[in-house]
Amino acid sequence: MNYEVFIIGAGPAGLTAGYLLARANRRCLICESDPKHVGGISRTESHRGFKFDIGGHRFFSKSQEIEDFWTEILGSDLLVRRRSSRIYYRGKFFSYPLRPLEALTKLGLVESIRCVFSYLAARIHPVSNPTNLQDWVTNQFGSRLFEIFFRSYTEKVWGMSCQEISADWAAQRIKGLSLGSAILNAFSFKFFRTSAERGSRKIIKTLIESFRYPKFGPGMMWERAAEKFRESGGFLNMGCRVTGLTYLQQQDMWKVTFVNVSGDPQDVLAKHVISAAPLREIIQSVQPSMASRKLAEKLKYRDFFTVALIVKEKNLFHDNWIYIHEPRVKVGRIQNFKSWSPEMVPDPQLNCYGLEYFCNEGDEVWQKSDADLITLATNEIVQLGLCIRDDVVDGYVVRQLKAYPVYDGQYSETVAQIREELDRNYPNLHLVGRNGMHKYNNQDHAMMTAMLTVRNILAGDKIYDVWRVNQDAEYQEVVITEDLHGPLAKHNKAAS
Repeated sequence: MNYEVFIIGAGPAGLTAGYLLARANRRCLICESDPKHVGGISRTESHRGFKFDIGGHRFFSKSQEIEDFWTEILGSDLLVRRRSSRIYYRGKFFSYPLRPLEALTKLGLVESIRCVFSYLAARIHPVSNPTNLQDWVTNQFGSRLFEIFFRSYTEKVWGMSCQEISADWAAQRIKGLSLGSAILNAFSFKFFRTSAERGSRKIIKTLIESFRYPKFGPGMMWERAAEKFRESGGFLNMGCRVTGLTYLQQQDMWKVTFVNVSGDPQDVLAKHVISAAPLREIIQSVQPSMASRKLAEKLKYRDFFTVALIVKEKNLFHDNWIYIHEPRVKVGRIQNFKSWSPEMVPDPQLNCYGLEYFCNEGDEVWQKSDADLITLATNEIVQLGLCIRDDVVDGYVVRQLKAYPVYDGQYSETVAQIREELDRNYPNLHLVGRNGMHKYNNQDHAMMTAMLTVRNILAGDKIYDVWRVNQDAEYQEVVITEDLHGPLAKHNKAAS
């Protein structure tokens, strides 16, 4: 069968693209490798009626278009939730974003002075041209703040030294939203700040006080989007794994080979392929073989698992999540699913906490049995004082492969070379989403890459550079808005 567009992956990017294309009467097929769930890492899993968010997904965006999309899909089933999160450090809990008076009190006078002087030292003698996360953060906030609020948690997440992590990650994820800036506000050292730091007060407000959230978890959004996609004429195959992408140059078409849930291979033709699959994997599938295939093998991913503990409700904490900056335990973050939505916990006498552990597939922790992981999580939540051992009544483990694309020292050049070859030889292969582009994007950024790709396809021209989404903190909010109402408006009208 022939399709105008073949989409790999039914996560936020794939379903956003599929729904918009189907609504525009374009024939498209989405193939999703998971036999049961849509949504990718934004899916909702369940156990005995308890629902789990795999990673914690706030529904908030600077883009009104994204907000409108969510409203169209779920409407009144989107709850408005108050944001509440804290940091656990040295046996104490710090509000996040930090509250200046609280931070001063809990850090203590001596530690506060050390933070100030290490910051001043970094201002006077910064590392020139920082290329790794440690140097970048130290330049911005000083070595002491780096040690307190960055090193432990970051190295848990990535499983490598902060000196091995590219400064790109810090510039993208921390810029204007740092804990260090909040602490410096408490010290009132405004006259020492850089121009970026002087603007941080405005940016810190984007650490929003409330957000929207589907009442049955993030997967509810994408389950409903999949329904609307099908109702609009789209085709969705679950349990379907793509094994080959062959570009037929004379026809300017793709032959896509995939294996369905029963193991039977099938070929279809498509004018365009949109891929949200991991970039390393998709490059291995392309024929004729790409010169950058060996380069793609260098791309790395970080995996994680969530241990969901069902506990007797004692109202010990009400946060949506807590960051664990404590090297004595392996857990990196703890979710409180009832605080995300009470509808996710069916029994009001119980609660459900999700303990997140970052690891690599096949390492010592990953290979532990579910029973051992539940024991580990139980021991650690008791050690942190967030639960009493006798109150844990059940546990469930959810594993997530390739959750985060790794920003090591080689990733940027590797991705740039792959992009160059794709643009030159395969103009009808479109990469979208976090893993598809090997970019640590948020859910709304992933959706925006899909939206812009759809506009390019409908217009018959690459009007938008989707790689700029989230490249600049202001791009999504400013540049795209200008494009929609400025010189490119005629293309948008044609695309619609």
